[in-house]
Amino acid sequence: MRRPKLKKASKRMTCHKRFKIQKKVREHRRKLRKEAKKRGHKKPKKDPGIPNAAPFKEEVLREAEQRKQRLEELKQKQKLARQKDLEKRRKLQAKKNATEANKHPEEKESTMKLKAKSNTLLDKNSKKSFCRELKKVIEASDIVLQVLDARDPLGCRCSQVEQIITQSGGNKKLLLVLNKIDLVPRENLEKWLHYLKNEFPTVAFKSSMQLKDRSVQEKQLRKKRAHIDLSRGSMCFGSECLLKLLQAHCKTQDKAIQVGVIGFPNVGKSSIINSLKEVRVCNVGPVRGITKCMQTVHIDKQIKMIDSPSIIAAPSNSALALALRTTTDIEESGKLLDAVNAILKHCSKQQMILYYNIPDFRNSVEFLTLLAQKRGMLKKGGVPDTHSAAKLLLYDWTGAKVSYHSLLPASWSLSPHLTKEVVAEMQQGFNLEELAKDNMNTIKAVKYPNLASSIVFQSSGLTNGTIEENELTEGPSELENMETSEEGEDLTEDDQDNNEEEEAVEEESDIQISSKTNPAKLSVEDGSSEKQTAGEQSRTLSFNLDETTDQDDVYDFNTDYV
Repeated sequence: MRRPKLKKASKRMTCHKRFKIQKKVREHRRKLRKEAKKRGHKKPKKDPGIPNAAPFKEEVLREAEQRKQRLEELKQKQKLARQKDLEKRRKLQAKKNATEANKHPEEKESTMKLKAKSNTLLDKNSKKSFCRELKKVIEASDIVLQVLDARDPLGCRCSQVEQIITQSGGNKKLLLVLNKIDLVPRENLEKWLHYLKNEFPTVAFKSSMQLKDRSVQEKQLRKKRAHIDLSRGSMCFGSECLLKLLQAHCKTQDKAIQVGVIGFPNVGKSSIINSLKEVRVCNVGPVRGITKCMQTVHIDKQIKMIDSPSIIAAPSNSALALALRTTTDIEESGKLLDAVNAILKHCSKQQMILYYNIPDFRNSVEFLTLLAQKRGMLKKGGVPDTHSAAKLLLYDWTGAKVSYHSLLPASWSLSPHLTKEVVAEMQQGFNLEELAKDNMNTIKAVKYPNLASSIVFQSSGLTNGTIEENELTEGPSELENMETSEEGEDLTEDDQDNNEEEEAVEEESDIQISSKTNPAKLSVEDGSSEKQTAGEQSRTLSFNLDETTDQDDVYDFNTDYV
């Protein structure tokens, strides 16, 4: 039997009840007004200031200005006295610490150990820890995969790392993996494969971009789906070729092998491991330096992959190499501008205009301004945000978005850090003919961009890397910064009362000055100062946005023009 629908309660009421409620509300408000009138609560009147017709107005304003100067001088004296007190307290505290350290050497050793442990925990993001982890990966692996970006293979090679691997001994092999092959034209890819295979065995690879966690995959398998998504981003090419090569090496060695994956930032090290495992086991993303320590992933019973942090580019490299190969994102505006300038110098101007769909530009600042306007990156007042535009350009060029290709050297010559004996030793044990056939099958399966649509890029050559920790210079650790901030807080707790008194005195002086000045003149002066600050900001960012600011300042709104 079908259940009858219940009627909702009506909100209608009788007129008698409604008018009664309104009457009660009116009476309540009247009562509140009477009580407020008895208490004498009135709104504070605004200070109208000194009228223009008042006598001795200039003298009163001059006295207010002098009073303000005296308050500022007093404030400066108090600040100097406070600084002297802080210095004295620091010296006394240092003496106390020295005496306590001499009395209790055992306690000192324990505190030093605790600090060392905390430094190791907080130092995961430092460049020295990256070098340490990279050395561990190279030492632990039987085969090292150096991942190269197919758009700039020479710029992704590090001669120092290759030299360490080739000189380490112990039958350690080095393979080159040419990743992101779907972002370069097919003709350019074939030429680079032929060029690189003269030195090391090279595998063409296109990693999957849409892998998910195992828990997500299990949930999706439970649901019944009508079709399977086989989009280009989710497909991986070259994994069979690479696994075949590694499994063949396992058979020749008659043991399980460890494969280390190394390379510069954003070349796709973690993505290759995820593609071979067919599950997202390593964190990936467009941000540089996501992998901070070595991570082992079992592909099968015989092969274990080891993910590593990025190779650190040496400061002696060119501006282009530092822009594309640094381990952390560039935040300073000056360095960002240098990085953008280096990229624009090494590629065709006409192709950049066509790709980003912007008009002709004269320099990098103008290019960033046009790009920010095109993408809608505007600050307050419609000023183009060139800082965000520069970050966007670097993300495009380091990530898997922009299709560009670098030209090969005019003639092949063996790299100076390699010899013919080393090359023969590295190629020994691999079936190079079968590898070439598998690479051709991979090349045929991938969809490539058109040669005309791909941006021509001039590579800066091999990038120098720093492997030794002694070559790096680190700033103060996070623990030391935290300690100094805590000391500052402890020392300044006693001076909070003085600061509050000074703020109260400043507020009183500001109120007095505002009461003795003409409000109309102040508003005009504030408006002109705001125009000047806005003009200074836009002058640094844009090249033609402040042509009318001078004309606006010429007109005087206080005078009547007939």
